[in-house]
Amino acid sequence: MAGPHLQQPSFLLATLKADCVNKPFAQRCRDLETVIEELPAKELHGIFPWLVESIFGSLDGIIVGWNLRCLQGRTNPNEYSVALDFLDPSGPMMKLVYKLQAEEYRYDFPVSYLPGPVKASIQEQVLPECSLYHNKVQFPSSGGLGLNLALNPFEYYMFYFAISLITQKNSPATHHVSPSNSAYFILVDTYLKCFLPTEGSVLPPPSSNPGGAIPSPTPRSPAVPFSSYGMHHTSLLKRHIAHQPSVNADPASQEIWRSETLLQIFVEMWLHHYSLEMYQKMQSPHVKLEVLHYRLSISSKHHGSPAQSSYQALHAYQESFKPTEEHVLVVRLLVKHLHAFSNSLKPEPLSPSAHSHTASPLEEFKRVVIPRFVQEKLYIFLQHCFGHWPLDASFRAVLEMWLSYLQPWRYAPEKPPQSTEPLPRSVSEKWAAFIQENLLMYTKLFVGFLNRALRTDLVSPKNALMVFRVAKVFAQPNLAEMILKGEQLFLEPELVIPHRQHRLFMSPTLGGSFLSSRSPAVTDASFKVKSHVYSLEGQDFQYKQMFGTEVRNLVLKLAQLICQAQQTAKSISDHSAETMASQSFFSWFRFTPSDMNGSYTGNDLDEIGQDSIKKTDEYLEKALEYLCQIFKLSEAQLTQMMMKCGTAQDENGKKQLPDCIASENGLILTPLGRYQIINGLRRFELQYQGDTELQPIRSYENAALVRLLFRLSSALNERFADQMEVLCSRDDFVGRLCRYHLTNPQLIQKIRYSPVVRDRTSQNWGPRISLRFLASYRTLISLLLIYFLASWFYVGPVGCTFIILTGYFLYAVIMTFFFEGWKPHEH
Repeated sequence: MAGPHLQQPSFLLATLKADCVNKPFAQRCRDLETVIEELPAKELHGIFPWLVESIFGSLDGIIVGWNLRCLQGRTNPNEYSVALDFLDPSGPMMKLVYKLQAEEYRYDFPVSYLPGPVKASIQEQVLPECSLYHNKVQFPSSGGLGLNLALNPFEYYMFYFAISLITQKNSPATHHVSPSNSAYFILVDTYLKCFLPTEGSVLPPPSSNPGGAIPSPTPRSPAVPFSSYGMHHTSLLKRHIAHQPSVNADPASQEIWRSETLLQIFVEMWLHHYSLEMYQKMQSPHVKLEVLHYRLSISSKHHGSPAQSSYQALHAYQESFKPTEEHVLVVRLLVKHLHAFSNSLKPEPLSPSAHSHTASPLEEFKRVVIPRFVQEKLYIFLQHCFGHWPLDASFRAVLEMWLSYLQPWRYAPEKPPQSTEPLPRSVSEKWAAFIQENLLMYTKLFVGFLNRALRTDLVSPKNALMVFRVAKVFAQPNLAEMILKGEQLFLEPELVIPHRQHRLFMSPTLGGSFLSSRSPAVTDASFKVKSHVYSLEGQDFQYKQMFGTEVRNLVLKLAQLICQAQQTAKSISDHSAETMASQSFFSWFRFTPSDMNGSYTGNDLDEIGQDSIKKTDEYLEKALEYLCQIFKLSEAQLTQMMMKCGTAQDENGKKQLPDCIASENGLILTPLGRYQIINGLRRFELQYQGDTELQPIRSYENAALVRLLFRLSSALNERFADQMEVLCSRDDFVGRLCRYHLTNPQLIQKIRYSPVVRDRTSQNWGPRISLRFLASYRTLISLLLIYFLASWFYVGPVGCTFIILTGYFLYAVIMTFFFEGWKPHEH
């Protein structure tokens, strides 16, 4: 690129596009770094939208870009390190952003690719509550298509970066990649640490002018009149500057806008998704009335497109939103960092006057970051996941994100005291305010988890682990008591105070105040809790107490299922142990047909092994113990519950049948019985009751050999039927040997006393030869292995056959002694 400063933007863009095809990745990044360093902002302005799209992919997902979500250091270390260096907060790409930011360029971002609720409200000309969209909506010019947001370079870059997590989710390679090791995940963590630092202040951006500073975005006049969701709050930066005598005295006041913008973009792109029903629930009556008045006022005006009908407007809010596991992991990273960011707030000084002069914008931002920017949308996001996520082990990602939000004390800067005994750490009383202001996060979502747990197979180790994790978190000392205190504050009757009687319950995001100097502290705490609940669920919400009777009954039902799952895991373990103990060397070769009548229906624990069965039992046992601690369940209640479980084994050691009702037509499954069968808690003991030679061909058998050997054995049985009958009627050892290997006593009894089995058994049920075991693939492999070993030791085919027949004869004699003994033959 000789003389890059002489190139026009169109020619420069064409050259860069050609380099994408002809040059390797590392060389392209080095060339881009040179271009960014040498060219002025006026020429870089034309290539910026293309460069952002080529990195993060197109909004429609067709262009993948650098595929940062699949780029990992273990598989592609060179491209991984080059990409991270190029996109680092101090790297070439951010230098380009700041260079364009200084010139106050604007770039159009289509509204049609915003999250569903935001897109629908803007299309209805109702301004969203988030200040991120204020003064940015551009109405299309004549002949233009759709609405656009006019974003500054930093906003444009972060919009594309955040939304690529949603738009690129159909990439097939992401199924084989660990999300937490991808370049995208590392960049999210890097940006959070840079723009939301837990120590120090936000680093100032590099400036091309010595001693200069990048200005914060200036307010712009709206391009089209908009209504609003409600009483939206102003930007934290603007509100702080309004009270600051000198902005330049504090460098952080100029750069706090990047922290607020980054967080708002992440929250809007990743969390602002919900269904039509949830959107309608969120809207308070005064907001709906305001929107209605606005629609009536603009019905006679023309803004280039007619207003939508009410049905179309409501339908526009519907969104088919299915978050991926990677999406949830990134949100959890955001939640954990925000807790650490908020907990890094400096202690407030004792003097209120000192606080007003020393508090920086960043410190004030830490104080309100979670309740103002995250709480509402995260609650709705979690509710959506709890209600729509599949009932499988992948829910663990959602669960851990929820538990991370519930435990801000885990990310506090102070370290727990070192103790020799690993006792659970008690939750400090200073977190009572957080628990009360997030009561629904603890109580309603806990009920949602109970409803999920009651529909899952708790015998599975992964499902048992999830129940254990939730029970362990809620069983932390003092946590249940603080949740109960929050519920009591919510249920506290409203005091009849004139100035409080007609106040609206408003969330902090709508400008409501929770404090009143003329009321008792307890009443203010009660008002805080009620404001939190009603702002999230609406004024007509019927609260279900976590420690009430209804939820307590759900916990007892879960405890009952835990007991059933423990019994099931124990029976599976015992069955596996018995099977392993009873297996002989020759049973591996399928020399005995007894396994063809097996009725045991396997569970995934059979394939996992005894260690996982042991872990399942430990998880369930500890979970039951924690639930007893949380809800104060007594030993008498547990004993009574276990008696009702119906998981006690009968005298034969077999599990009881599923819950049934006797009727004229036989047994009919109850809903409980269906649940027991689906989750593997109980089952019917099914056995094949017909002729073993006529069973369906199994997957481990060769179909052609089964049919050929059946014809051969039928011919032998027809030819030597009389001789075999005579041999089996003898009372000596030969008779016992023939009876054990040529007859099936169980089938004989069934044929004698069951006309159904007699009709289904077409063959003669007397003594006969069965050769079907030779059709097993395991038997064929074993015979080939024996012949191979024999040829290795120079033993011919005749010798191999002699060895096999001798071994089988000895096995037959031993099994005859073991099962038949010396009892006389019963004629």
